Amino acid sequence: MKKKVILTLLVFACCLFAAVALNYGFATGFMRNYPDAEYLTYEEAAVRPVYYELGIKEQALYTALYRGINEEKEAIPLPFEVKGEEYSKVFRILEKQEGEFFFLDSVYYTAKRVHEAKMAYKPELDLELRRGELRNAVKKAVKGGSSIRGNYYIATYISNYIINNCKYVLGDDDSYASTAYGCLVEGKANCEGYSKAFNLLAAEMGLESQLITGTTDTGENHAWNQVKIGTEWFNLDVTWEDTDVAGEIRSEYFLRPDKAFSRTHFADEELFEPQKCTSDNWNTFKVSGHHAENLEKALSILKDSLSSGNDTIDIGFADSDTYSQFKYVITNEERVAELFDEAGVSADGDIVIRLRENPGELCITVLIDK
Repeated sequence: MKKKVILTLLVFACCLFAAVALNYGFATGFMRNYPDAEYLTYEEAAVRPVYYELGIKEQALYTALYRGINEEKEAIPLPFEVKGEEYSKVFRILEKQEGEFFFLDSVYYTAKRVHEAKMAYKPELDLELRRGELRNAVKKAVKGGSSIRGNYYIATYISNYIINNCKYVLGDDDSYASTAYGCLVEGKANCEGYSKAFNLLAAEMGLESQLITGTTDTGENHAWNQVKIGTEWFNLDVTWEDTDVAGEIRSEYFLRPDKAFSRTHFADEELFEPQKCTSDNWNTFKVSGHHAENLEKALSILKDSLSSGNDTIDIGFADSDTYSQFKYVITNEERVAELFDEAGVSADGDIVIRLRENPGELCITVLIDK
């Protein structure tokens, strides 16, 4: 009898131990079944340069989130358990780089260790309708540039399309201002919305582009893009290009090297390291022939533009001395009159010349009001 009691107790203890061990195994993930790790296709990854900066496990995590969010899953099983900070890094990168996911909420769930991603979506009753609207807006934009060839011209088209179809607004978490939907469908967005829209259209048109976050020289949070033209990377800020005045674009923020861009833009390198942009080959002023190495060249650009009937003339300068010399000349009424005569343009009547100065970027826009 005594032996039976002891045996029963041993069996009970073993069962209890097994139950506790099994529960612990499931709780810690040791006994959990994980889905196989998957990765973006070559075509998908080719237009997502940040993806290649991730480690192999991070790429699998990125892919699991990308697939799950695209299917609007509220719980996304991950291919393995990760630390909370590792999950947060990948999620925060994806949230900024994937412009089509406008329906993600501004908050996200994490924990000390994450084996299943719990997603927070904006409470939309007509989500499929909105996703359809964004797809149609993207198709419309892409169709308008379908005949354009060359990465420089495609990047120019995308930038100008956004500027011509969106108005800058200050947004908050309750609006779509910080999304590509706000930019391309509603026609109003903040800097993040502009940048996400550029990223989205760039990917659709075959350009490598990535969204960069950081601060400006005034300390404000900001977002802009980097895009690959040929074999070289360049900075561009579509938000700052947009003046909200029809026909006026700030060319000084399009395809610039770090040396020029870093005067006003300071990138956040917490999540990934931005590309090095060292080339000035696609400087808008150089491409258009409006880059002045000296005062003589600057005046020649102005006279040729006046002769052609242009009333908005952008000029970039090689150095601050040339910038200052040109500004001195153009603010001298007698010298301006001479320039009009030399250009063969009548200065009779009320003509107002305004200057939009940007000494930090060494450029001046001459605006002529007749």
